[in-house]
Amino acid sequence: MFNRNAIAAAVIALGLGSAGAAIAQEKMSRDMYKAEKDRIEAEYKAAKEKCDKLTGNAEDVCDVQAKGDKRIAEADLDARNKNTPRAQEDAKKVRADVAYDVAKEKCDDLSGNAKDMCQKDAKAAHARAVSDVRASNAPARQ
Repeated sequence: MFNRNAIAAAVIALGLGSAGAAIAQEKMSRDMYKAEKDRIEAEYKAAKEKCDKLTGNAEDVCDVQAKGDKRIAEADLDARNKNTPRAQEDAKKVRADVAYDVAKEKCDDLSGNAKDMCQKDAKAAHARAVSDVRASNAPARQ
């Protein structure tokens, strides 16, 4: 059902996608931070409700995507709040991890060799994405 190259491209795109939400700014106030956390939680609950209407692997993929979107939003929030290169690197890594988790779940629609190859491609794309994140932030990690 899913093209291996499309899954690999999605992993890379999400893993290295714009971290626009993690744009540098001053530290957030405690109230702003809490409001954002509450918004993220509300969005997660709404997404989860949509997933509950699905069945089979489509529901599983939706659940993994909803949890992943929450993780990404929280990592972006932390990156904005901390405003450090390390926090921004962590947010990019979370994007790569979530893309990998979603890709692996999508592979469950397949069977046999196609599933094995899909999982292998997803793992390789994840490794490349994480490596690219580390390489792009190497000078900042000192």
